[in-house]
Amino acid sequence: MKKRKLKLRTKLVMVLLVLGLLWIANLFIDERQQITQAESGLFSENAILVDLNSGKVLLDKQSEMEIYPASLTKMMTAIVAIENLPDLEQRITIPDDIFDKIRAENASVAGFVSQEQVTVRDLLYGNTLPSGADASISLAIAVSGSENGFVKLMNDKAKQLGMNDTHFMNATGLQDKEHFSTAKDLSKLLRYALQDETFYKVFTAKRYTTSATNVHPYGITFNSSMFEKLPATTIEGGMILGGKTGYTDKAGLCLASLAEKDGKQYIFITTGAPGDHNTEQFNMTDAIAVYNQIF
Repeated sequence: MKKRKLKLRTKLVMVLLVLGLLWIANLFIDERQQITQAESGLFSENAILVDLNSGKVLLDKQSEMEIYPASLTKMMTAIVAIENLPDLEQRITIPDDIFDKIRAENASVAGFVSQEQVTVRDLLYGNTLPSGADASISLAIAVSGSENGFVKLMNDKAKQLGMNDTHFMNATGLQDKEHFSTAKDLSKLLRYALQDETFYKVFTAKRYTTSATNVHPYGITFNSSMFEKLPATTIEGGMILGGKTGYTDKAGLCLASLAEKDGKQYIFITTGAPGDHNTEQFNMTDAIAVYNQIF
């Protein structure tokens, strides 16, 4: 009788143990399903959310996959130019020979013209807010004498920042199969660049009017391509402070943004969202959704 009771108790313990293990396993399965659902809820193919202060990664979706960075490239153009052109009031003459390439590629422009004399500061805003290729290439030539020479500095900086899966071929982000990066590498770039006061001011500007030039006596007014199309700047507990958009047919809609929530700042990089300039801006839809979910 005692042996039978012992066997029953042993069986009961085994059953409870199995049920407990199944329950624990189910918790892990549920957690993984939640992560998968969260990732699949993003329109963007690649994404990374980073705590700006600590560098801690809070969300990662294929952030190490090779991608085309499109005009997110211009974040590197800006910081390399800032570090090599310390006098922001220095006047740069817009070169004659840059516009054929720009027109051939149908690249976005800030609105400068050949032989216009523009300050470095104005070129930085023209490079970033309207994503002007005329400003990007002019900065490159001002620093290095040629765009190719400037690209070498861009790649040197990428190496310095540990952007090991990045290679630049131009200062604009125009499509080239050898011009690539990853969302993770771009987050390293942005986190570094935001430490610079000038870059921070440019990156977070909504609107900017250039100084008077020999061509535009009243300057040119730029609007941020992100803030122009962003449905809302407010998020739960904070706001989106700044950003840089990007798009090519192969890169999809891209966005690098900065937000503050509950006293902390975050950067969010996305690439490969569907759509184009004329559709819903799914890169921005993703940013708002993710920033709202931070807690």
